[in-house]
Amino acid sequence: MSGLRMIYLALTVAGTILPMRYFLQWFGENGFDIMGMVDAWHANAASSGLVWDLTVSAAALVVWMCAEVYQRKDYWVLALCLPATFGIGVSCGLPLYLFLRARSVT
Repeated sequence: MSGLRMIYLALTVAGTILPMRYFLQWFGENGFDIMGMVDAWHANAASSGLVWDLTVSAAALVVWMCAEVYQRKDYWVLALCLPATFGIGVSCGLPLYLFLRARSVT
């Protein structure tokens, strides 16, 4: 495995663990209340700005992934990267996609 792929993999792991740690803590304190979490994301103007920044980034990432996957005919990649992006976040979905995309095809 190349050094670049190892970096992408490390970023995928960090992008999974770091956000999930806080999500799980929130769910532990508040129960599994998705709408309550969404309300918490919009607690003030700064957090709302961050939510919209990440939402637009996720949308751009999904469009890019879909276009590339269609060209490369690696449809299975979407089955991994889309749930990672929407279930965890861009911090997991983007490095996971780059990790899978950078693999050597033989």
